Amino acid sequence: MKNLKNVNWGILGPGAIAEKFVQALHEVNGSAYAVGSRSFEKAKRFAKEHGVDQAYGSYEEMLKDEAIDAVYISTPHSNHYEYMMKTLHAGKHILCEKAITVNGTQLKEVLALAEEKNLIVSEAMTIFHMPLYKKLRGIVQTGKLGPLKMVQVTFGSCKENDPSNRFFNKELAGGALLDIGTYALSFVRPFLTSQPNEVLTTVKTYDTGVDEQSGIILKNDHEEMAVVSLTFRAKMPKRGIVACEKGFITVEDFPRADKATMTYVDGTTEEVQAGESGKALHYEIENMQEAILNGTPDATQTLTRDVMELMDEVRGQWGVRYEGE
Repeated sequence: MKNLKNVNWGILGPGAIAEKFVQALHEVNGSAYAVGSRSFEKAKRFAKEHGVDQAYGSYEEMLKDEAIDAVYISTPHSNHYEYMMKTLHAGKHILCEKAITVNGTQLKEVLALAEEKNLIVSEAMTIFHMPLYKKLRGIVQTGKLGPLKMVQVTFGSCKENDPSNRFFNKELAGGALLDIGTYALSFVRPFLTSQPNEVLTTVKTYDTGVDEQSGIILKNDHEEMAVVSLTFRAKMPKRGIVACEKGFITVEDFPRADKATMTYVDGTTEEVQAGESGKALHYEIENMQEAILNGTPDATQTLTRDVMELMDEVRGQWGVRYEGE
């Protein structure tokens, strides 16, 4: 069996998040083996600046390198499906940035091919890997706070009012849902006992036809509910609240949180801490490498499927469709 440091990673798309990924990879003693870009000069520069062994001037060329075990995909989500399919056909495991695909049909095809080839595909969703959430779910499941009643999430990011910006570009599957909404729903789903089967939603679209802001209400067979508020043209706190009969949990800056506050019905509070926000990418890498080396399935895959299913349902109700759908 390989040592952890001998899982050779290829980086597909040398952008800003890829720089942070490679830094985290070095910090956990991982192997940043190769980087691929549409520009050989950009790949060479990235490799030199970030201690990557090999540089390739095309993604396809990099994927031919048999020394690569796993590929980190950090391109815009509009082309994740294309690059994941190519990566799987090349026989590589995948850690892909969010949103993992544009829709559930793409995700189903990716996961079917991964299963056929006995490869692991995981979404780089920090919430699924942060130690705090494992601890919080454990608290809720013990019944310490009583039965779960409601989950509430707000996330607002005030993007520049520019139709040419990628965030509002319909050809690039823009809009708040696939960008920040995937975080919000990924906060909600792990706390719920089962997948919501009732979805109510309303939307305000931007000039380009993508979702600018929305409200989403969810309910499952256990009578647990969730309310999600999203906006791309106003600032709101990244706050998640998990409400139970005997108290509630508040998580501020929830995408990479390492602490939360429990507030009981009598007003007393208790702080919960686990992990470190600055190591969010470490946890993703370590969990992925462990799965590769042990040959175990991705434990977060069901959550990824459920979140994508919810986003498909929400967009379906809005009538927001992207090219090819």
